[in-house]
Amino acid sequence: MGGTVTFARDGAVATVTLSHPGKLNAISTSMWQALATGFAELAADTSLRCVVVRGAEGNFAAGADIAEFPVVRGDEASVRRYHTEILAPALAAIATCPHPTLAMIEGVCVGGGLEIACHCDLRIAAAGSRFGVPINRLGFPMAPGELGGLLALAGRAVTLEILLEGRVFDAAEAERKGLLTRVVAESALHDEVAATVQRLCAGAPLAARINKATIRRLSSDPAPLTAAEIDAHFAYAGSRDHAEGVAAFLAHRRPEFTGE
Repeated sequence: MGGTVTFARDGAVATVTLSHPGKLNAISTSMWQALATGFAELAADTSLRCVVVRGAEGNFAAGADIAEFPVVRGDEASVRRYHTEILAPALAAIATCPHPTLAMIEGVCVGGGLEIACHCDLRIAAAGSRFGVPINRLGFPMAPGELGGLLALAGRAVTLEILLEGRVFDAAEAERKGLLTRVVAESALHDEVAATVQRLCAGAPLAARINKATIRRLSSDPAPLTAAEIDAHFAYAGSRDHAEGVAAFLAHRRPEFTGE
């Protein structure tokens, strides 16, 4: 499986870099697993003050690596396993990290890349970056374990718009939709992130951890989906539309959906 996730340390700041050359940092299975493992280790390090998540070579991340799908999501059982045992734990590890987390966004930030950013505490984006979740063209919905971050930021109406239209939009619109903390000029991104990191590190780390835990506790969480609801969600995995969407993407053609 291609792609890497690197974890670097500079004093009290950890930097997590998504890298998948030639694929706009599309996130492979091994990268999702590395995120889950790496963030668990970061969470246990009380000497940290801040975690920055970024992409390599001018892009954040272009979603999951769809080239893997015929192997890692080839039937309903593997679709469920991929989303519940690989993606969801990685996003949960980011969301529950006790240290302040900051997504530094440039270039493409779509699909799974946007999911990662939405599960960070802060998101600072360059003006030229692009956002969206165009998975409707692949014939499948956003899994329950991935939806929470987007829904918490954007709310019901905007989340439905993003998922139903599958449109890719610019940073200014993403900020209006509530997805971003700040948007800055391309040339100012590194300086703005550095200044934000400095402010985060200057704060009391115990207070930051308590704020995160308390806000998480006070935020309304829906009751977990029942087994029947989970079964109903993943029933799409055996559909013609799902197979057609993935096949069309890999063949670089327009999908022909029939609702079957």
